[in-house]
Amino acid sequence: MKTVTAVTGTDAENGEDIRRKDRAHVFHSWSAQAQIDPLPIAGALGSYFWDYDGNRYLDFSSQLVNVNIGHQHPKLISAIQEQAGKLTTIAPLFANDARSEAARLISELAPGDLNKVFFTNGGAEANENAIRMARLHTGRAKVLAAYRSYHGSTAGAIALTGDPRRWPSEPTMSGVVRYWGPYSYRSAFHAADDSEECERALTHLRDIITVEGPHTIAAIILEPVVGTNGILVPPENYLPGVRALCDEFGIVFIVDEVMSGFGRCGEWFAVDRWNVTPDLITFAKGSNSGYVPLGGVIISEEIARTFDDRPYPGGLTYSGHPLACASAVASINIFHEEGIVENARALGRDVIGPQLRALAERHPSVGEVRGLGVFWALELVVDRKTRQPLVPFNATGAAAAPMVEFANACKSRGLWPFTHFNRTHIVPPCTTTADEVREGIDILDEALAVADKHYTG
Repeated sequence: MKTVTAVTGTDAENGEDIRRKDRAHVFHSWSAQAQIDPLPIAGALGSYFWDYDGNRYLDFSSQLVNVNIGHQHPKLISAIQEQAGKLTTIAPLFANDARSEAARLISELAPGDLNKVFFTNGGAEANENAIRMARLHTGRAKVLAAYRSYHGSTAGAIALTGDPRRWPSEPTMSGVVRYWGPYSYRSAFHAADDSEECERALTHLRDIITVEGPHTIAAIILEPVVGTNGILVPPENYLPGVRALCDEFGIVFIVDEVMSGFGRCGEWFAVDRWNVTPDLITFAKGSNSGYVPLGGVIISEEIARTFDDRPYPGGLTYSGHPLACASAVASINIFHEEGIVENARALGRDVIGPQLRALAERHPSVGEVRGLGVFWALELVVDRKTRQPLVPFNATGAAAAPMVEFANACKSRGLWPFTHFNRTHIVPPCTTTADEVREGIDILDEALAVADKHYTG
């Protein structure tokens, strides 16, 4: 058994002081406050971070799947420092060089005629504003959103979200209509293969549009590759099929690339893989790896024209913050200079995919391997034939124990995993090296023995 790798120097006393202050004064998100004990982090670099006891972890979570460029990239830090010395903040009503250049670069990366950028502070706000734009553009109210989805936790974004995190906030914003997206491994349509799954999922979506009334539907929103809810790569013709339905009925097609964009799927935007151009793209996390809060909506020419002579009724004090925009400019340039998108694509094709499929051959608890780029999932089961998950849907307490045990096995060996329900996601920074990926997968190989103990098939 491998142990956590220690880095040079420890400061356990300072770590405990931070922990005490945290427990006394910090109110943490998505947590029962008395049941958590957050690990104080001392530093990070590249694909690793470490605690005050000197224990180093390979970051297979990219924190919240956002540190695409890796931790503490020197050029990105330098760009933020340079901008801070020049202009730390300016209101959105002014123009400034960092904001203008960030918008230009992002527009150049986006497909088709998506040439305008509305900046926000994060992904939830981006999705809120995308829905507002779609409703005002079409004069319609309804929005179709998938059950297996996460779009943020602000009032409108949590209403769009399909997973259980929306439950405590209900009732939410009106007008949201749910649909099932494709998921061949656990098909809602009893499909036999990806082709049939695609056909039936599109038929299902058309049926919902028909019975809801096309003239009442402003937008369809989806994650092109579903993120936290499973790393669900759609069948080949699904996204083009959704685009065609939106065109047929005059519905705005919104693609949430908050998690899947900026290299994560081995493309600048995941939709590029299918040559699909949506009407609106929302982004955040990967645009500057979360070094400074930033998000936004990339807007088609047609929708932008709606607001040529009609004020857009939305905005934020920190929209297009100079520090955030300067970091996005630097990040995009670094991606180009260092071939980071290409690295992510090659890692998925040549290292992560083959290595994970080899794991599946050795571990019966691995029910399915799926992903693209540096965006992968292992679905863990107790029986491959029935596909019964290792833990139940939305499991908590004792029911979630097998996944907790698996995660702890990873951490004790120096790997920080991203787990959700019965899955572990393999989502390291896009800058991770092939050797680092192999190091992490070797640890997964050992930790999966824990999941295998629960196998009954």
